[in-house]
Amino acid sequence: MWRILVFLILAIPGWTAAREAPEQIPGAMTVNVFQAKQLYDMGAIFVDVRPVREWGWGHVYGAVHLDLSVGFQGLAHPEWPRQVPLVIYCDSEICPSSARAVELAVDWGYQHVFYFRGGYFAWQLADFPQGKGEAGELATLTASR
Repeated sequence: MWRILVFLILAIPGWTAAREAPEQIPGAMTVNVFQAKQLYDMGAIFVDVRPVREWGWGHVYGAVHLDLSVGFQGLAHPEWPRQVPLVIYCDSEICPSSARAVELAVDWGYQHVFYFRGGYFAWQLADFPQGKGEAGELATLTASR
């Protein structure tokens, strides 16, 4: 019993100290779920930077999946148009991956970068269009030549 109590005393501060992602990223605009939906309705490209397993559980319908640790670096290629609006998200405010992805997109010269800090969990709670896997979705990025 004593061991369990000691474990809990040492472990609980770690659980309660979950770091939140920054509220703003220089060069990008932070948007809430309703602003993200407006951008969605206007045709902005949503970029999901979560791992493939989480993507498969559900994502913004039509979003492009570019796992931050695997495929996101592809956006650095100079042939991609820098004026396209990008809405970058992860799962929630405690996921730092979207913040890092937004920083990279701004550094690479993208002019309209939106930081959807609330992420997929906020989208899901608002009951906005969602997809699982890629069934019925057509989301591609094509370079302008």
